[in-house]
Amino acid sequence: MPPVKIGVLISGHGSNLQALIDQITTGKINGQITVVISDRKDAYGLIRAETHQLNAVFVDRKSCSTETEFNRKILAVLTNNEVQLIVLAGYLRILSGEVVHAYHNRIINIHPALIPSFCGQGYYGKKVHQAVLDYGVKLTGATVHFVDEGTDTGPIISQRAVAVERDDTVESLQNKVLNLEHQLLPEAVMLYCAGKLKIDGRKVWRIEDEKSVN
Repeated sequence: MPPVKIGVLISGHGSNLQALIDQITTGKINGQITVVISDRKDAYGLIRAETHQLNAVFVDRKSCSTETEFNRKILAVLTNNEVQLIVLAGYLRILSGEVVHAYHNRIINIHPALIPSFCGQGYYGKKVHQAVLDYGVKLTGATVHFVDEGTDTGPIISQRAVAVERDDTVESLQNKVLNLEHQLLPEAVMLYCAGKLKIDGRKVWRIEDEKSVN
């Protein structure tokens, strides 16, 4: 079947974007990135996109009078580039209900914790790892999920855990979790593009074996 047209939204360095590019290049993901969108002009992920001859677009929130207008600009870019699947790869803004509705069950996000812990409003970037250390949990990890109109509340596709060690810092924990993200996000996108994910309420299954994704 033809490759799935993917739009990747970023806000920063774009290492998860790079992980996707690598897997698409090797043919493991039956997808094509038609546009990379950033809400930050200086995001290094835009340079990554341009290096790989991908369409890189900066959408300036400051040029929009409202969040609604900003999200409609993003939606227009996605539509103009015929995007079929949105991947949030370190995108730090909340998509509007209008965008989520337009791409119902076609938006995948990666979160640097084991949802439903350390997620929701205010939990992003290093703040997540600081909260993990402050609470004293013994395990953290990464979660890939579909996006709904809540914040980190959509059906979970996959999760993987890593131990929190006594001498871990925010930076060391961030690096450990990021390594998991680079594995989980491409795997989830690969399954989606292969038509192997089924959503049943809050549960997501692999169609090939009807076993819960883990």
